[in-house]
Amino acid sequence: MPRFLDLYPDVELDLVSEGRLVDIVEQGFDAGVRLLEAVPQDMVAVTFGGEVRFIAVAAPSYLAGKAKPQTPDDLHAHLCLRQRLPSGKRYRWEFAKRGAEIAVDVPGNLTLDDNDLLVQAAADGRGIAYVPEHFAKPLLEAGQLVTVLDDWCPTTPGLALYYPRSRHVPSPLRAFIDLLKQRDGGR
Repeated sequence: MPRFLDLYPDVELDLVSEGRLVDIVEQGFDAGVRLLEAVPQDMVAVTFGGEVRFIAVAAPSYLAGKAKPQTPDDLHAHLCLRQRLPSGKRYRWEFAKRGAEIAVDVPGNLTLDDNDLLVQAAADGRGIAYVPEHFAKPLLEAGQLVTVLDDWCPTTPGLALYYPRSRHVPSPLRAFIDLLKQRDGGR
């Protein structure tokens, strides 16, 4: 955003940050950002930022004396830190290994709606959290967290800017897309 505004100071940028999925056409937006897998089929998607990997993490103190989970089903024997989605639903943890996919409604006594809070609660020994890797990386490097179920946590394509296929692309949006592609190497 800063680079775009530096290059195009006369363009008015109106950003709305919401965690829930909205219909950008109905709401009058030129474009939106979602995980690529959640972009509607009738939209044009421009990926950016690289792949994202969700990982399961816990504090060594939490795992001490417990059997480390080997499969997602093993999570039923653990306290897990659940995540509340903006829609109000609890997130079912999604795992994949060698083409097998599984979604687990994990048990736990704490539900949060923020990845930073989930990571901190895991570091405090409250249970296992499932978060995008970049949120946990500093505490993993510091040894305050360790990963579990690594082989069940593949990468996903990551984020995409998306816009309606059937609409004219406004020139400021076209300029933003071009800058985004340039930054990410032309994807």
